[in-house]
Amino acid sequence: MKIDQVAIEYDPRTLRASVMAGVDGFWVAETAHDPFVALSRVAGEVDVELGTAIAVAFARNPMSTAVQANDLQLLCEGRFHLGLGSQVEAHITKRFGMPWSKPAARMREFVQALQAIWTCWETGERLTFRGEFYRHTLMTPFFNPGPNPYGRPKIWLAGVGELMTEVAGEVADGFLCHALTTERYLREVTLPALARGRERAGRPMDIEISGPSLVVHDEASAREARERIAFYGSTPAYRKVLDLHGWGTLHEDLHRLSRRQQWADMAALIDDEILSAFAVIGTPSEVRTELEDRYGDIVSRVAAPSLADI
Repeated sequence: MKIDQVAIEYDPRTLRASVMAGVDGFWVAETAHDPFVALSRVAGEVDVELGTAIAVAFARNPMSTAVQANDLQLLCEGRFHLGLGSQVEAHITKRFGMPWSKPAARMREFVQALQAIWTCWETGERLTFRGEFYRHTLMTPFFNPGPNPYGRPKIWLAGVGELMTEVAGEVADGFLCHALTTERYLREVTLPALARGRERAGRPMDIEISGPSLVVHDEASAREARERIAFYGSTPAYRKVLDLHGWGTLHEDLHRLSRRQQWADMAALIDDEILSAFAVIGTPSEVRTELEDRYGDIVSRVAAPSLADI
């Protein structure tokens, strides 16, 4: 099982410390900064795998994303992973000002369009992608970068709901588990959904999975984990995870408090039972063992916020 670090934003000191500690991969999230820009700064400086976790697909279009991913694959000399996620409706429509509809179907088509564009560049065949959401029918030689000597980057999709997870199984190379994922949800909901998608596409169940890794080793990390669980648990799209454990009323309480912006009160609702379901708790050596015990038979890698945690 590979150990990665996922950073909310790029920090050269964090990256250097991660590389020195022997990290297998360094992934950057899209929050207040662009992850593609961050990774381009370090692509030639380190030899670990680099990825976005995640870049917001629906804030972009397939062509611009194909260009960015292709360029980073060149800069990384084949070590780039394109991690994409849908975000939720409010952010797409109100923050990015982009359309939202049928997110699972739209994500499937987004990835299919990416592949069609890369095929055009690799083979020179005419670009004729026409879908329900995206159309790409023009590619002149001046704008065609040609075949990438390192091949296409792997595409990873993030998801929580079964429809999006099935799409990941159908069209992606890897699946990024959301932080609000428990071992039970991963085994009972996520894996069967990935298998259905794989079967629909006629592909073997060889998809890579990056497992959840909220880590608690002291009071500060416990407080941070409770805050993250509360924040994600207040989102209606993620309620299904809590429902599986019989914690549906917790979502209602968290959602009500979030609408009042009572963020501090939300974390207090995350008791020890809930915390231990989502987070791995212990010393760094205990955490590594627990991650292996929980997820070692089903995930290929885990991404922690800090290598000091594991």
